[in-house]
Amino acid sequence: MLLVTGATGLIGSELIKALTANGEAVRCLVRDPRRLGAERVRVQIVLGDLADSRSLANATRGVRSVIHMAAAHHDQDSGTIEELGSIATWRLIEAAEAAGAEHFSYFSALGAGRGADTRLLRDKALAEDAVAAARIPTTTFALSLAHSPLDPLSSAIDACSRLGFAPAPGEGRYQPVWVSDIVAGVLAQLALPSGGGHERLEFAGPQALTTLMMTRLIVSSLGRRRPSLPVSPAIARTLLRATGPGPAKVPMIWDEDALLGASMLSKRGADDLRSLGVEARKFSDVLGLD
Repeated sequence: MLLVTGATGLIGSELIKALTANGEAVRCLVRDPRRLGAERVRVQIVLGDLADSRSLANATRGVRSVIHMAAAHHDQDSGTIEELGSIATWRLIEAAEAAGAEHFSYFSALGAGRGADTRLLRDKALAEDAVAAARIPTTTFALSLAHSPLDPLSSAIDACSRLGFAPAPGEGRYQPVWVSDIVAGVLAQLALPSGGGHERLEFAGPQALTTLMMTRLIVSSLGRRRPSLPVSPAIARTLLRATGPGPAKVPMIWDEDALLGASMLSKRGADDLRSLGVEARKFSDVLGLD
């Protein structure tokens, strides 16, 4: 039995589809099972919250492995970034150890560090330390910016460009990596025999791009001619709100409390994915531009 947290997120939703398609027994810790979509009938569901120790104990009971993707990019009613991040990760590791789990995987971010500019990346570093110190074998997947054709960034640029302007807030640099490539890498790593101890893998795409470069590529893939210029986060959010109600949400990299302005680059580039047999695709390839 595999426990997955963050199963309703951008990566998690695709990962559980792949796991169940492979015949894996999957358990999901969720607050709202409806967000699992069709997968809710194919997985075990534990209702709960990362801030609740009883939920973590119930979720880890009898599991062989934990895949921990859930995190908060903003303070929420149920807890702060730290309470739902590094503190919850530490508690989940303790619960997994007590339940006899054999492996723990954690999803972090490239650029995480105790001296990082944002609370999120500083907290990710604390969580990584907790994972590395666990008494069971662990793996940290440190990701650059995950993307898919319908991710929040693409949806927001699509919505804003309909008004005639595509904002590109922030000066961050990323190696965007396609969600399907991330999932393929995770599945390949899970299939390997555990060597014990802690392993840290960096999942990044082959292109290093700024926010402005990604915005211009997305606009081009939409077949539109729109100016794409750097703006402040406040202007970007205002422009998105002006598009009216709809599915588009403020992307994480448009928020000063999350990854705005971060450098999420790997010196190893796409080598860690390649070592698992996954050839990471370029951002422009996924958008159909090459």
